[in-house]
Amino acid sequence: MSPKALDEVDRTAINTLRFLAVDMVEKANSGHPGAPMGQAAMAYALWARHLRFSPETPGWPNRDRFVLSCGHASALLYSLLHLSGFDLPISALQDFRQLESLTPGHPEYGLTPGVETTTGPLGQGLANAVGMAMAERMLADHFNREGFDLLDYNTWVFASDGDLMEGIASEASSLAGHLGLGKLIVAWDDNRISIDGATSLTFSENVCQRYEAYGWHVQTVQDGNDLDALDAAYEAAQNEAARPSLIAVRTHIGFGSPNKQDTSASHGAPLGADEVVATKKAMGWPLEPSFHVPEEALEPFRSAADDGAQEEMTWREMFSRYAEDHPEMAGEFLDRLDRKLPTDWAEDLPVFDVGDGPLATRKASGKCLNALRDTLPYLVGGSADLAGSNNTYLQGLSDFSADEAAGRNIHFGVREHAMAAILNGMALSGMLLPYGGTFLIFSDYMRPSIRLAALMGLPVKYVFTHDSVFVGEDGPTHQPISQLLSLRALPGLTVIRPADANETAAAWRVAIERQEGPTALALSRQSLPVIEQAPERAFEGVAKGGYVVADPTDGEPQLLLIASGSEVSLALEAGALLADQGTAARVVSLPSWDLFDAQDRDYQESVLPPSITKRLAIEAGTTLGWDRYVGGDGDVIGIDGFGASAPHQALAEHFGLTPEAVAERAKALLLR
Repeated sequence: MSPKALDEVDRTAINTLRFLAVDMVEKANSGHPGAPMGQAAMAYALWARHLRFSPETPGWPNRDRFVLSCGHASALLYSLLHLSGFDLPISALQDFRQLESLTPGHPEYGLTPGVETTTGPLGQGLANAVGMAMAERMLADHFNREGFDLLDYNTWVFASDGDLMEGIASEASSLAGHLGLGKLIVAWDDNRISIDGATSLTFSENVCQRYEAYGWHVQTVQDGNDLDALDAAYEAAQNEAARPSLIAVRTHIGFGSPNKQDTSASHGAPLGADEVVATKKAMGWPLEPSFHVPEEALEPFRSAADDGAQEEMTWREMFSRYAEDHPEMAGEFLDRLDRKLPTDWAEDLPVFDVGDGPLATRKASGKCLNALRDTLPYLVGGSADLAGSNNTYLQGLSDFSADEAAGRNIHFGVREHAMAAILNGMALSGMLLPYGGTFLIFSDYMRPSIRLAALMGLPVKYVFTHDSVFVGEDGPTHQPISQLLSLRALPGLTVIRPADANETAAAWRVAIERQEGPTALALSRQSLPVIEQAPERAFEGVAKGGYVVADPTDGEPQLLLIASGSEVSLALEAGALLADQGTAARVVSLPSWDLFDAQDRDYQESVLPPSITKRLAIEAGTTLGWDRYVGGDGDVIGIDGFGASAPHQALAEHFGLTPEAVAERAKALLLR
């Protein structure tokens, strides 16, 4: 049966979306026009008829979320936002992909009003959306009361062939099906074209059957311009409460282009001036002016915006009644939106003394998490099938599942890549503090999502345990060497490698208080002694990234021993050996490079005096980067190859990470 012909308003609105995108890409001489041209009707049907949004208040808590996972189609999203009345003027569209514009090449959260998450790396947006849907279920269960559905929104995703090829999407979709996330709806732009040509070059599986196997509700729309079919599919997806939905929409990339429709030529490059003219003529669109927006094209979008604004007003009236009936819950709701921490929350963090050790910092971390369990009810998370090793389980609380929305323990399964992206989606709710754990070596699987968390400034917490070659017998496949350095290199990510249990508690305090970006904790597998010092000193020192742990009892230090994590106790032992031999050494714990580098010069020089040029850094990882702290007269003990499979005591001997070996290197440094 042929689709019903579009009426004039629908056709004009859809073509306005198409040609705004075409003109944006053409003016910038850069971008992706084909996907917006093919997805325009899909987008129009959703935004004008189904999506709940309020342009005057883009962050309204009960809005629907729209995620453009295929972020290369950003010109479509910017056109939707402009036509719908968000604070994105036509001049911003005309500045597409230009320096400091509100319309960058791929959508960026926090920059453009109405953009829910940063997308572009394919598969990330879909996986973020899984986290958004999980957050909705958790928060609705916690806050909603009879007669008060404060949170009841859908998360909509537009995904491309490329999104569904990426492994992260498979991981996240598998978990979403297992959890029965019925408010997650993915429309797949099935245009069968990728950059290199037809997807048949590499992609011949039955995607719909794959998603059915994941436990999703699957529909097919044969013509991406059939508004009735799209409406019916969107309605059916919204009515499916028990399963996430995939809608396979057959579209044509570059729709309407006489020479580039259904070809990769329209994917990642402007159509070209001649083809723009030909396409506008073929579609009956005025050749001039560019960025043409007919008045009638605005009507359906602004009508949807008015409906959303009315829904927001109704919601706010409901919230006022909710606050009268449930004042404590309303207060908590507002505090969470403001990311306001409870007063004196850090007092619940444990304090350790020498008699509590030795204790692995991963175990100390678990004690911290459980101490904060009740104080911070929005602290939620889990690990990638390593809860017992990562010590990330919140004791006495239930597991989040298809049947248990109140659970705060999340089992991500062996899905590190998806876990990290899902954590981002949960953090984007603005009302949860999510954490996720795995071995430090597997941070490599998570890197793209960690990078995006840093780019978006999300307060995600990473619990990376088994942080060095002292993993031991598991060998070099599981022993991180370069991972600490590579994480430290990410702008916006704070990396903390605590030396003992009290530094671990301090690291958690820094992580919880740090709301403007992600924090990674690198924690030991092996037990470490509790350093003999006032716990307050550790708290203050970690917050500043580095501090003096021990100074010579007599005279000024001749050299500095600088270390992080498990190597701080090693440095203390080496310092004691040196003292017995008449050499005075200061021992410095440097758990966080970026926090230390953020301190003023006076503080930095009080810890690392410029007058002391003999400096020895010790870390059971790559030596690269430590030169910034040891200088030209210094030395570094580390590992610049891979590890080895052996008990950790044998590895310490092999790699020169014993007190005796460190003391010998220190004496050699003084003589150099």
